[in-house]
Amino acid sequence: MKQINRRRFLSLSSSSAIAFLIAQCSSSNTQEKFQTFSSEHKINQSQDGLLEVNLIARINKINLGNKQAYVLNYNGQIPGPRLEAKPGDIIRINFTNKLPQPTNIHYHGLHIPITGNADNVFLKIAPGDRLTYQFQIPQNHPAGMFWYHPHFHGLTAEQLFGGLAGLFIVRGELDEIPEVKAAEEKFLVLQDFALDQQGNLLPSQELSIMTGRQGDLITVNGQSKPNLAIPSQGLLRLRILNASTSRFYRLSLEEHLFYLIATDGGALTEPIEMSELLLTPGERADILIQANREPGKYRLLNLPYQRVGMGMMGRNTPENQPQVLATVSYESKVAVVPLPTKLIPVEALPKAQKIRRFQMNHGMIPGKGMAFLFNGQAYQLERIDTQVQLNTVEDWELINTGIMDHPFHIHGNAFQVVSRNGKPEAYLAWKDVVLVRPGEKVLIRMPFRDFPGKTVYHCHILDHEDLGMMGNLEIQA
Repeated sequence: MKQINRRRFLSLSSSSAIAFLIAQCSSSNTQEKFQTFSSEHKINQSQDGLLEVNLIARINKINLGNKQAYVLNYNGQIPGPRLEAKPGDIIRINFTNKLPQPTNIHYHGLHIPITGNADNVFLKIAPGDRLTYQFQIPQNHPAGMFWYHPHFHGLTAEQLFGGLAGLFIVRGELDEIPEVKAAEEKFLVLQDFALDQQGNLLPSQELSIMTGRQGDLITVNGQSKPNLAIPSQGLLRLRILNASTSRFYRLSLEEHLFYLIATDGGALTEPIEMSELLLTPGERADILIQANREPGKYRLLNLPYQRVGMGMMGRNTPENQPQVLATVSYESKVAVVPLPTKLIPVEALPKAQKIRRFQMNHGMIPGKGMAFLFNGQAYQLERIDTQVQLNTVEDWELINTGIMDHPFHIHGNAFQVVSRNGKPEAYLAWKDVVLVRPGEKVLIRMPFRDFPGKTVYHCHILDHEDLGMMGNLEIQA
């Protein structure tokens, strides 16, 4: 099949690359491409220090959100297989690309090598090719909720929006805290899709690509509005991933509080009480919920949120009413299970040895149209934008001078948010995605540890990344 280059992709104002490719594939009507799979979520756990998995990316017909849909997937599942490992484990992923376009895999949030066949986003796995990813989880790696998804520049947004995402869990100290261990654990992978009546992916319009595409069908673990039952012990642990390409989730549970126990990079020092939780694309949260109300059903809601300036109107304007994502239910009163009072200390980083400033905005590139920029420059593959030294700590000042929200993400190295507009952050946490709103100045502090090489930082509204809001980072030994 003829590949669509970036310029051609951007010129398709009434269609998208993936929608086009699915139409091409469906016209061949091959049984191999369009077997029907359920969204059954297989768990793959390491055994005797090794996690080995065969992973295939392809287009299949999936039972998705109460209908059949032609989407991209790993191993016939939406989301992909859940991978679970422990610090020190060897990971071996035998990956096959059965998509009609190149792809690769990014291990979002994992602190592993950024070169070779590990978390190397510069790899290109052509249609029909295979590659074995192999790396070791460091012995001191924190427990946490990480994930994997494609990261081939120019196709990242298309492939994630098509459905390619899966969880990668590292088990450890947080899971063994008695109150956390006593809770019923459930994983929620939030994805949105744009489908027509036949279950085909809808074309993305030019404006929706510029603002960041969103779909009308929101799924939780591939399901539409599932019920989450709180068991008799009365404590629920929800581990939530925003795997959407652009959609923000402002979460609230009717008549219940959230107790945040971990963020992107791992555990907090103590639980943080909150009535709602905002998750931008790529962010994760680990929360506890007590069944301390009258027995019944309570809606998990996605509240309205405005992430684009009012001047950019179109398909991505926010919904005016709360959307029901799932239902949390319990049938009888239960004894109140105590929450943990202490978790795992988050130590403040030492003073930075260098400060850098990154301005985030958009502009026009001659001959290419609209682009998203760091410090006035659109991404170029060969250019090194930022050089840092291994075993140093730096402060990065992120300044949004545009009219859209930008979630900033860096590969391989977690950071701590120091302040927003000069005001100290409310609590200390390890993050790898941080929201920078229009007019906002966010200061993050980041250590560069263990792994030299070349990687990237970018906006995690992945259309913005594909349209230029990405930089190459070289970590020098």
